[in-house]
Amino acid sequence: MISLRSWLAVSLACLSLSLQAADAPAKMETTLVTATRTPVAMSSVLQPVTVITADDIQRLQAVSLMDVLRGNAGVTVVNNGGPGKNTSVFLRGMEADQLLVLVDGVKMGSATVGGAAFQDIPVELIDRIEIVRGPRSGLYGSEAMGGVIQVFTKQGGEGVKPSFSVTAGTHDTTRVHAGVSGGDGKLWYNANAGYENTGGFNSCRLNTTGSFTCMPGEYEPDDDGYRNVSGSFAMGYRIDEKTDVAVNWLRTEGDNEYDGSYANESETSQTVYGAKVRFAPADFWQVSVSGGYNEDASDDFWNGLFVSRFVTERQTGAWQNDFQLAKDHLLTIGGDYQNDRVDSNTPFAVDSRKNTAGFIQYQGGLSFVDVQASLRQDDNEQFGHHDTGSFALGFGLAEGLRLVTSYGTAFKAPTFNELYYPFFGNPNLKPEDSESVEISLKGEEAWGHWEANVFQTDIDDLIAYDSTIFLPNNIDEARIRGVEGVIGFQYDGWFINTALTLLEPEIGSGVNEGNTLPRRAEQSLRVDVDKDFGRWSLGGSVVGERHRWDDLANTRDLGGYATVDLRAEYALSDDWRVQVRAENLFNKEYETAEFYPQPGQAFYLTVRYQPGR
Repeated sequence: MISLRSWLAVSLACLSLSLQAADAPAKMETTLVTATRTPVAMSSVLQPVTVITADDIQRLQAVSLMDVLRGNAGVTVVNNGGPGKNTSVFLRGMEADQLLVLVDGVKMGSATVGGAAFQDIPVELIDRIEIVRGPRSGLYGSEAMGGVIQVFTKQGGEGVKPSFSVTAGTHDTTRVHAGVSGGDGKLWYNANAGYENTGGFNSCRLNTTGSFTCMPGEYEPDDDGYRNVSGSFAMGYRIDEKTDVAVNWLRTEGDNEYDGSYANESETSQTVYGAKVRFAPADFWQVSVSGGYNEDASDDFWNGLFVSRFVTERQTGAWQNDFQLAKDHLLTIGGDYQNDRVDSNTPFAVDSRKNTAGFIQYQGGLSFVDVQASLRQDDNEQFGHHDTGSFALGFGLAEGLRLVTSYGTAFKAPTFNELYYPFFGNPNLKPEDSESVEISLKGEEAWGHWEANVFQTDIDDLIAYDSTIFLPNNIDEARIRGVEGVIGFQYDGWFINTALTLLEPEIGSGVNEGNTLPRRAEQSLRVDVDKDFGRWSLGGSVVGERHRWDDLANTRDLGGYATVDLRAEYALSDDWRVQVRAENLFNKEYETAEFYPQPGQAFYLTVRYQPGR
């Protein structure tokens, strides 16, 4: 249940800090593109958004993308046993396949499983992450029920700048990254390559309870390692003041060991291609045309013998027109195309489907009121037409203080596994639909920022595993209520960021009516604290989550936990740095999915070369 005392604590902290915090230097305005599909200053965005930069990732000394995301407002991460193992990101209580993931504007994800392989995206390739919370189907279509996470790979700037880092640590972990970026004002480019190898640990705990994972027949008490080789390339060219082109490429190849009765090793790959052209036929009219390709592939083995292959391909295209009707009045009209295909030695009754869509969006400002409204219609080859949309109003109550109210609808088509996987799929599944309402209060001060969000999402036909028929099935009704509190500020040289999430994810019908939806932590908190001492900098992070259930019947309880990470950095020169990180300092034992332990205490040493940081 949502704790009133916790919520009051966040509110009082906001008030106290606004009265006590010292003024901080003004920062440059951040421009975002994910929330509205158009460039918007962060101070003008009506949706709740979290931005994580490359500098943030380096400051945190993050080993994986999971380290970066977990504990942020609205974010819950579920991992099946450490580095390289299946990692699912829940946003505002929505499951991994109800979250849209973009890489440089290209949709990334498996059409069979439904989610994106976060575990295979190296953090060293990332320039920025934008997390948009709340339904975005009115702009992006299926999957954007809980929100959108967009990963931007590194780009280039003026001059030629090489970079390099090497990391060594616990579990025989080695990570190496090298990159080069450059540009001359019109042309920019960035190329990166990375390697990661870890011996891992025993990622599966012996199960004697009769459920389906880590049974004695598949349990192997050995270390489950992971290897990843990655590369990325991005390039753009500004032809003139009104025209520019850009291309991007990302490729990762992984080798993942785990325990299983069907397979115990997978060779995986993720490939993303994208291209975009922008031009302006008139001063008030800008056109962008883009295309993308994503391949998610996995070859599975049992003790070295080939067992299965799953490859999904996603081809996408977009055409977008932005019309500047007047100052502070922007009209966007466009269309999307998507084609998903499955190639596997496992038979699927249907192995492809197309989706076409048209959308329109208005963004405007009238004195103290900002308006954003969007409508979209998707024509899915299997499930027909779906209409979604959103409407938000932002009221300027005072300088730096804004109240936002919003409403949005969303839908998600079932995945190919949910529909057709042999002896598991249910071809009678219906798409999921949702309605969300939200009230937000946001403050921007000289010392930092804060926000408080209260939301409710009602879901019809939620897809979940039904133990009564041993297949996925539609739950008629589910409801997720939530509160988020965020504070980021500077005080006496300290940089402090906190995020609190309180959730009430409840099943509204069926045999499990009143139960909590599984694998959603009802309370989570993240606190990051850092300070510079000349060449030295010190910091720490605390991430805590309340207990969660691992099943719809709420019989398998996963206990709550809190972990403490510490970090230190020493600047040898303007370009060279040495970093030390202690992860899970007190060796807390916990699981986010039953029978899959999380990493214990670990230590990492990094040497980094990066000119011009």
